[in-house]
Amino acid sequence: MSPSMTSDNLRQTVVTSWYERLAGNPSPRRNHWQTKKVYYEAVAELLSARPHHPLTWKIIVAAARPHGKRSTFYEVAGAHARHRMVGDLIEDGSVGSIEIALRYLRQDPVEQLIDETKIWSYWPFRQQFLDALRPDAPPELRAEALAHSLVLWARRHPAIAAATGHCPPACAVEDLTLIHQGRLAATRAATRLTDVLRHAAPF
Repeated sequence: MSPSMTSDNLRQTVVTSWYERLAGNPSPRRNHWQTKKVYYEAVAELLSARPHHPLTWKIIVAAARPHGKRSTFYEVAGAHARHRMVGDLIEDGSVGSIEIALRYLRQDPVEQLIDETKIWSYWPFRQQFLDALRPDAPPELRAEALAHSLVLWARRHPAIAAATGHCPPACAVEDLTLIHQGRLAATRAATRLTDVLRHAAPF
């Protein structure tokens, strides 16, 4: 696989498709992304304000503005949530996607919500990483650039980065497996990026 093909693939990942399909919905009515954002913002604010306190769905609902509700919380988190990121990975069905899905298939809906909040929070840093990526860069430099983008994100949002045991955003794990052209298992990619985040956001 050529470097340029890898670069193209990074813009056409399963998580990218999930994110852009929801975030790109122009309709102000029945826009599930806007509901998700309410809860992502609540989680981000709570983690930043009280990083060492466990979150519960009740605490998140109370912080969700303007009108958090139990019903809408479970629309965006939980086994039967609408448009789950992990659901798109499962539906894709490739070996790499299934490996990532298994890593992020949570029993706790709060942890599932945190996983998606990490993607939402990290997304601008990922876009900067992709925009700065040289088409001829070898995999080693691409991996370094990806790690650097995670460090920048973790330093800006240390509590979010440290949540759930410094688990990296799923999109970064998917990116790293693609950078290594399928020669790095998703579990190993997640471990490597977890180590990056532990050093960048150690608390």
